[in-house]
Amino acid sequence: MPRKILIGFGVDVDAVAGWLGSYGGEDSPLDISRGLYAGEVGVPRLLKLFEKYNIKTTWFIPGHSLETFPEQMAAVRDAGHEIGLHGYSHENPVSMTVEQQKDILDHTYDLLTRFNNGVPPKGSVAPWWETSKEGTQLLLDKGIEYDHSNMAHDSQAYYLRDQDLWTKIDYQAKAHTWMKPLQRGKETGLVEIPANWYLDDLPPMMFIKASPNSHGWVNSRDVEQLWKDMFTYLYREEENFIFPITIHPDVSGRPHVLLMLERFIEWVNTHEDVQWVRMIDMANEFRARVAPPSGAAMPRGFTPSLTSASTAVPSALA
Repeated sequence: MPRKILIGFGVDVDAVAGWLGSYGGEDSPLDISRGLYAGEVGVPRLLKLFEKYNIKTTWFIPGHSLETFPEQMAAVRDAGHEIGLHGYSHENPVSMTVEQQKDILDHTYDLLTRFNNGVPPKGSVAPWWETSKEGTQLLLDKGIEYDHSNMAHDSQAYYLRDQDLWTKIDYQAKAHTWMKPLQRGKETGLVEIPANWYLDDLPPMMFIKASPNSHGWVNSRDVEQLWKDMFTYLYREEENFIFPITIHPDVSGRPHVLLMLERFIEWVNTHEDVQWVRMIDMANEFRARVAPPSGAAMPRGFTPSLTSASTAVPSALA
């Protein structure tokens, strides 16, 4: 059988929302203008890139970006790209109450569904990849089928566990109070398409004034080589794998990064058995091979297709 190597771009449209929720630019007209650049300049450039190479991608769109850039987001939808959740104003789930998290999820789910002609989002990315202890169950309750926010693997999808428990160190207490191993929770039916800081354009190539360790001037050719090295190792060592890349119009809409992406795409395309796909395609391919554990909490309303695995197979991270 031919190998199955699935690679794809997840585009996080942080734009103004990123500066409001995560990057410390909420009081800076300059930083807000950088968010406008992402929506008004970066998005069209990325759409042009994907059209050139006939690649369908997944766009994780904060509600704020959807309502601030309706024309540009409509162009994303009309080009046939997948639409996924990414908060409203790039809020940190860990800093919010359960009620706040649910209100944002409900509102953005409805926004994206109406925007996408009645097709609800199937995937979600937590802003800044910070997930709360309630987050997995909230996604399941909403019928979300896959997440792209956790990092327990880098080249294989897996079923996300809920309610892992660990003990923090308290230097004011006796040592025996924290000398305890992590307790694994229960696997759910929520597929995880792993996130990866090393396959993300933003940390090395976007300057953030409020961040003491911000970069922004890393040579794009160094990032390109890092991505190539990761792909080369996996292509050599693993029969089948996924390679999900995270980019942002804030960063990848810049000329020097667009040239990097062109070179990387053309290099990847020299390899056999590689398919450019959306994140939902990665999730569906995994479900077709690997059934969730018996009794696992499933996304609300989810019905396995006839092509799904009929026999439970241990996942890579069971």
